[in-house]
Amino acid sequence: MSQEVILKMEGITKLFPGVKALDKVDLELRKGEILAVIGENGAGKSTLMKVLLGIHPADEGTIVYKGEKVQFSSPLDALNKGIAMIHQEISLIPTMDVAENIWLGREKETMRHGMISKKGRYEKTDEFLKQMDIDLDPKALVRTLSVAKMQMVELVRAASYNADVIIMDEPTSALANEEIEILYRVVRDLKKQGVSIIFISHKLEEIFEICDRVSVYRDGHYISTNDVKDITQAQLVNMIVGRSITNQFPKMEANIGDVVLEVRDFNSAGVFKNVNFQVRKGEILGISGLVGAGRTEIMRALFGADPKDSGHVYVDGQEVKIHSPKDAITCGISMLTEDRMRTGSIYALSVKQNTTIANFREYCSKGIGVIHSKKENKAFEEQRGKMEVKCASEKQLISELSGGNQQKVLIGRWLLTRPKVLIIDEPTRGIDVGSKSEIHKAISQLACEGMAVIMISSELPEILGMSDRILVVRHGEIVFECDRKEATQENLITHAFGAEAESA
Repeated sequence: MSQEVILKMEGITKLFPGVKALDKVDLELRKGEILAVIGENGAGKSTLMKVLLGIHPADEGTIVYKGEKVQFSSPLDALNKGIAMIHQEISLIPTMDVAENIWLGREKETMRHGMISKKGRYEKTDEFLKQMDIDLDPKALVRTLSVAKMQMVELVRAASYNADVIIMDEPTSALANEEIEILYRVVRDLKKQGVSIIFISHKLEEIFEICDRVSVYRDGHYISTNDVKDITQAQLVNMIVGRSITNQFPKMEANIGDVVLEVRDFNSAGVFKNVNFQVRKGEILGISGLVGAGRTEIMRALFGADPKDSGHVYVDGQEVKIHSPKDAITCGISMLTEDRMRTGSIYALSVKQNTTIANFREYCSKGIGVIHSKKENKAFEEQRGKMEVKCASEKQLISELSGGNQQKVLIGRWLLTRPKVLIIDEPTRGIDVGSKSEIHKAISQLACEGMAVIMISSELPEILGMSDRILVVRHGEIVFECDRKEATQENLITHAFGAEAESA
């Protein structure tokens, strides 16, 4: 028996100056299903959702929701009609508590005798949390919550509108494995209640884990919709990129040389302790472990972005003092952070400015501080070519690029500082499968050119596919080390969770 169709978008076309972002695109969502929406960055997924929510009016096509032709005027209009969206970037107010965030803008629903009732708001929130079996304190300030719990607040807020359709954009990109399982449970419970979920993701494994069907988009075109049980990952990749990616991790064999960086006795009270490691010229050192294990914090302290209590850093055998990122860059250490939006890309600036900003002094005329445009343009064009950045011009805002191209720009930025050691935190988070392969190739090429690379990743296939040597961090300590040949998913997971220690 076929399921009832709750939402149908047909022949959606959207034109922007010089670009056809969507070309007669379709989407069909059934009641009580989890539909994966997938495609490379720039495939049109976000534009399609913006058309649905009324952010962009369609130039052609129709939207039928619950049997009626509709055109929403704004996301609030869509929300009031039962379509909610949970964005990849958390949109909560950190200084407010859980209950305040959930009922923000709907204070009338928690009023008693004409006044807002805090008690009533907490009770109503607690009722929703219990219904969804989510362990959260309605009075907890959002800024005190983990990213996973913030995602749960977003989910409860969407459900509190009695939404019939919830759109989830990369909901697991910043979650650890155990947190992902909790999210999956909540999503499955919503499905049982008849809620329809549009699940936008770049993680192929979770599409096969949780979704019923998958719709694929490429270059602004609708490709196909399939039952997940009827296709393989290889077939899905082929549909996404329009070609077969035979080697997702194009690891080239580099000549591994002398020790470039050595860290001794690194400590920061309550954050990490007794951290000792080396990385060699031409080596990719993978840093694995659960989210929150201290991986990023160790590297931020090494880069001078966070303080440490004690420890020594040696570059090419000489001890160096690093108190700030500026010191680190001067010593030959650069770091690409995990959060492209908040600590990476500067969205108000152009692609060129984002590429050259860490190295401005190189392009300034001595004494007068005026930027030498020819030098800057030459440096930008070199990195644009090296990283194969796709952009309309050097003046295009970086915010207009896909996630994969933004990441390439940021790698190019740090390459201009000519580092001996490049730290890359979550290099392919939120990036489509085709761009992932390109970035992996670029990282491998840097190692072949003699650079020492430290790569933090929560994706075990990425760690296993790209690393020459792997360190596992747990509770702020390095608990396991192995080379590429010895590494398996099982031994990395075992040490990340401390299962071996507990059984002993």
